[in-house]
Amino acid sequence: MLHSYLSTDDWLITESRFSRARANYYETVFTIGNGRLGTRGSLEEGHQGELSGTFLAGVYDSHDSPVIDLVNAPDWLGLVITVGGVRLDVDTCTVVTHTRALDIRHGILGRTTTFRDTQGRETTLESVRFASMADRRLCALRAEITAVNHDAEIVVESSIEGRRRNLERKPAYPPGTKFPPEIKWEKWAKTNHLTETSRAAADNSIHLGMQTISSGIDIGYSAAVTTSVTPQSRSVREQHARIAEVLTFTPSAGSTIRVDKFVTIATSRDDASVYDTCQEALAQHRTAGFDSSLVDSHAAWDRKWEDCDTEILGDPAATQAMRFNAYQLLIAVNEEDPTVSIGAKSLSGEGYRGHIFWDTEILMLPFFIYTQPDAAKALLRYRYHTLDGARILASKGGFRGARYAWESADSGREECPQWTADGLERLWMGDEELHITADVAYGVLTYVAATGDADFLAEFGAEILFETSRYWADCLTWDRSKGVYELNSVIGPDEFHSHVDNNAFTNVLVRWQLEQVVRIYRELQTQDPATLAAIAEKITLTAREVERWEEIAPQIATTRTNESGVIEQFDGYFDRTHVPITVWDDNNMPRYPEGYHHFNCEDTDLLKQPDVVMLMYLLPDQFTQEAKRANFDYYEARTLHKSSLSPAIHAIMGIEVGDHTRAVQYFTRSAFVDLADNQGNTHEGIHAASAGGTWQAFVAGFGGFRVRNGQPAFSPWLPPEWDEIRFRLRWRGNRLSVSVRHSDMTLQLDGDTGTTETVSVNNTPIHLTAGTPQTVELDLSGRPERAPVGS
Repeated sequence: MLHSYLSTDDWLITESRFSRARANYYETVFTIGNGRLGTRGSLEEGHQGELSGTFLAGVYDSHDSPVIDLVNAPDWLGLVITVGGVRLDVDTCTVVTHTRALDIRHGILGRTTTFRDTQGRETTLESVRFASMADRRLCALRAEITAVNHDAEIVVESSIEGRRRNLERKPAYPPGTKFPPEIKWEKWAKTNHLTETSRAAADNSIHLGMQTISSGIDIGYSAAVTTSVTPQSRSVREQHARIAEVLTFTPSAGSTIRVDKFVTIATSRDDASVYDTCQEALAQHRTAGFDSSLVDSHAAWDRKWEDCDTEILGDPAATQAMRFNAYQLLIAVNEEDPTVSIGAKSLSGEGYRGHIFWDTEILMLPFFIYTQPDAAKALLRYRYHTLDGARILASKGGFRGARYAWESADSGREECPQWTADGLERLWMGDEELHITADVAYGVLTYVAATGDADFLAEFGAEILFETSRYWADCLTWDRSKGVYELNSVIGPDEFHSHVDNNAFTNVLVRWQLEQVVRIYRELQTQDPATLAAIAEKITLTAREVERWEEIAPQIATTRTNESGVIEQFDGYFDRTHVPITVWDDNNMPRYPEGYHHFNCEDTDLLKQPDVVMLMYLLPDQFTQEAKRANFDYYEARTLHKSSLSPAIHAIMGIEVGDHTRAVQYFTRSAFVDLADNQGNTHEGIHAASAGGTWQAFVAGFGGFRVRNGQPAFSPWLPPEWDEIRFRLRWRGNRLSVSVRHSDMTLQLDGDTGTTETVSVNNTPIHLTAGTPQTVELDLSGRPERAPVGS
């Protein structure tokens, strides 16, 4: 039975019956992938109302769409079974039983469904599928078809389907309009990004070639099936942009037919000869066989989990949620490709058109920096790959240097749409959400500090830091009357407020960046002058220009601070209309006050997410504990958490200021945002930033991990119902294993013999030697417990 391929229950996400209303949710949650591609968890045979998709990292196109899309690429899954002429699917037959399980340990999706047709014939379909983590060109599917109570003819059609469309725009229906799940996606306008270039059938394999229409990327899929029973007949069925292999069987009652489908995928982004690459990989894996290819993928997965597994003893559901979020991050990144990054919905859906935001550097990148540094490096090299696009964007505004796009794709140009999908509301983020440029610099500096990767800094990072600093120096405006440099008409992370002046998050992060980049410049002057000279010559950077950054930084405007120590989010925020939050939902999360929604909060003090609280997390050493408490309390009462990025940061800061009850609530909200679908939009794709934020809430919140004075530091706290937490970190090339209990914690450094590292626990230095675990008593008496803010 194919369920034997799956791991133990604690690694499984399960579906116990088919529900059309929940089908799109499971398609997202059951996504399989390997960083090069992601395939949503649709049924192999499809169904009415499906939102299927395979997405190839870096394959974008803008044909007949207002901004560029991550292309909904050809579908490799297709496996349609007919029994006595009746198609087995949930629309045609009665579903007797249906279960599926996603094995997040090894990236396998398993399924068992028994269909009953109108003749009373019952047929069971079992399948397992995976996208290989060992050879990212390969996807594979094994199906077992059992004729439970009949001997009717069984026909299996294995297809590659190139007739795919992206969702484009939905009409503006009256508020509250809902459509049944069978037709809701039919209401959307669609856009086409693919045209056929070739079809071929040879050596018991099929091949389909497609090309993106405007970006000109060649895409090739080759497929072959092997069977446990020799088919009565085998043929190829060709249509425009579709090719299928058709196998006919005449089973006896109770017998089982096994079909293995191998699909290899190549694009001209990676290979000059797409067809040859597909065929070579296909021959390799057909020869090796399904089980061998799966074993190789297992081994690759096991190596990843060695560094990023987390456990919560005493709360198996939370452990499963942590692993699920890590799984979604792992299938979204390809450490072998420095030209792509992770979009807001990863490779799991069309939400946000596959665009890359600040989410990557601020919410997701820390997970990779501290568990998969090679992947982190690749993600940052994407920013180097798109640096020319950032230079062009800066120059369009009349500035020197590089300004990163709020939404980027393949080239680095700005891809943020100007209107919402229904065309009703203007979007200003692409014009004004400038802080992403400082966020990218923050990611570069954080990576270098954690890894000590001087080669990355010399080859890629320093140029990013210098060019973005040059942009800030150019676009800051000097106000002679105030004696400060200002950033006016911007949007901070709180997107309820546009066209604001001197957003605290942006201004403080820019000041911090300029200070740090001046330090980097001077270190290179001393330690690697040749590299510095080469970079300076390439971008015509002078020492006087860097001196000017140093002069500008302390003169960047700061916003008001009230008598309680609360930092004003932007100029005039304290004067906005106070609208109290009085209603909470079933998850104890705030609802919009009556009459308010995302686009009419401009004149209020309501927040989508709090800039200032996040700033205090990113730059913890710049604020006192009293300031953190005052700002957390003030902004918590005004925050609606209408971004999935918000709860994780509030969990971390809640722990830091002693609001433990609220912190646990926010961690739960973040950890289960997709598993529980607590925002109601998981069908659009995974909340990838929330997945990264959940890891940070666990490690930086409950584990209390920070980097202080260039060293790992810990100040942990555990909820009473948890017995112990376990996680691992990568630091300067070594692994640091951490176990935290209520009264003590154990740290173990793994590295070469004689390797040492100093960390701190509750401000006490701890000297570690590789291979020797060290247990430290925890004094939590100084960690106050405060009543939660709000209702």
